[in-house]
Amino acid sequence: MEQTIQVGLGERSYPIAIGTGIIAQTGASLQAANMANRCAVISDDRVAALYSGQVMASLRQAGLDAELLVFPHGEASKQLATIGELASRLADLGFDRGDGLIALGGGVVGDITGFLASVYLRGVPFVQIPTSLLAQVDSSVGGKTGVDIPQGKNLIGTFYQPRAVFIDTDVLHTLPRDEFLGGMAEVIKYGASMDSDFFSWLGQHRQAILALDPTVIIPMIRRCCEMKAKVVEQDEREGGLRRILNFGHTIGHAVEAASGYQLIHGFAVAIGMQAVADLAVRCGVADPTVAVRIGELLRAYELPTAIPPDHDLATLRAFLRTDKKTRGGRLFFVLPEQIGSVRITDQVEEADVDAVLGGQRA
Repeated sequence: MEQTIQVGLGERSYPIAIGTGIIAQTGASLQAANMANRCAVISDDRVAALYSGQVMASLRQAGLDAELLVFPHGEASKQLATIGELASRLADLGFDRGDGLIALGGGVVGDITGFLASVYLRGVPFVQIPTSLLAQVDSSVGGKTGVDIPQGKNLIGTFYQPRAVFIDTDVLHTLPRDEFLGGMAEVIKYGASMDSDFFSWLGQHRQAILALDPTVIIPMIRRCCEMKAKVVEQDEREGGLRRILNFGHTIGHAVEAASGYQLIHGFAVAIGMQAVADLAVRCGVADPTVAVRIGELLRAYELPTAIPPDHDLATLRAFLRTDKKTRGGRLFFVLPEQIGSVRITDQVEEADVDAVLGGQRA
């Protein structure tokens, strides 16, 4: 039941393979792609315990030399120190520009591995094997890499495309429920901002999606990847249109950072989506029913929609000011005009933003 789509970026184009049992085919897929004869599998301790053995066996069966490099799981590892440690280990192992990296894990692993690949020896090839729903539908596609610093999330990073993305839906069965639900926030993002029919479809197929029925999971992931690929093809480096993918993320990142990165990223994005929907209503951009419908679908997937009461306004403001999408002191918001359509604007009154951050509904 494998499906393949293409991200069309000229000489940097690459395939996204989606299906079941794909991890077991990693070696054969890389051998066919002729990416490298030697690879380092980069993973965190949780994912490595589940899937590194299968991946390493597949690589060696295909005649590829492979090393496994593991770091502690969690957002706390997403820092420059981790990049330095991994780069040192690659150098000790004698990795050169003819070798490649494999990101085996969720969004943190993908961001770290992509960033490492972009800067080690000024660039080595890498592929993504995303093991979380969030990574499968969003972060593994499009070439954004990065690490966090105390001032904010992903403030240091690069645009660096993978050679391929291999999405195995079987791995979702070992994903903690909260992590799956967090991934659904990113899925809902696509429907709310870009495709009203898909938004409705998510409501209609909720039970099958939560049951991980492959007959709905595979087309769901494919549709998300198709939408992201289309945007990335038109605006690879976020000059304008690609900001649409930040729907819910501007406030969501501030909420996530204010929690000390203890809040699951997808949960923060869900809160951010509800916040910008409320902001759109306050600004007269959207009818109140838009915010209501977005909130209802988020809650149907057991996602939070309210900013935690212990997140004070001053802290949230401070993190918003360091958002990497700020230009000339102006912060851009992606506001829903209706389900499936958004407006990217920096013309938002500070008082309205403060009201939403303070939990006031329109």
